Amino acid sequence: MSDVSVGKKVPDFSLPATSDQTISLKQLKGKNVVIYFYPKDSTPGCTSEGQDFRDNYESFQQLNTEILGVSRDSIKSHENFKAKQEFPFELLSDKEESLCELFDVIKEKNMYGKKVMGIERSTFLIDKKGVLRNEWRKVKVKGHVEEVLEAVKALS
Repeated sequence: MSDVSVGKKVPDFSLPATSDQTISLKQLKGKNVVIYFYPKDSTPGCTSEGQDFRDNYESFQQLNTEILGVSRDSIKSHENFKAKQEFPFELLSDKEESLCELFDVIKEKNMYGKKVMGIERSTFLIDKKGVLRNEWRKVKVKGHVEEVLEAVKALS
């Protein structure tokens, strides 16, 4: 069961991020925040999703919205992924799964016939006041970023 729900304030969190940063929700107050959870750096779906957020980054910025990608990968892996894909936003490393647990995105998945626990591709939109406005679970990459952008526009 998730500790966050639409219409409720999201508890503050703090995680190590790319660019030698530690990012907390508190420091982003006054901005909308899109947090997208993805299974693994440098895999096809995750690369495609990140590229879509990258390609729409300016549109999000014009709407006073920050984008954060989250997976269980290490900072080193994130730095390589970010550099190779030229992502203008930061990636957070949630090795301990604290943020994953807060948003309830760790699910049982089928991987080559085996049951494994992993991140279910999910996106969350938090408004300027820190309130969760939208959630997308079991995300299909194609068209997803455009849908998130429309939801951000609706907040304005």
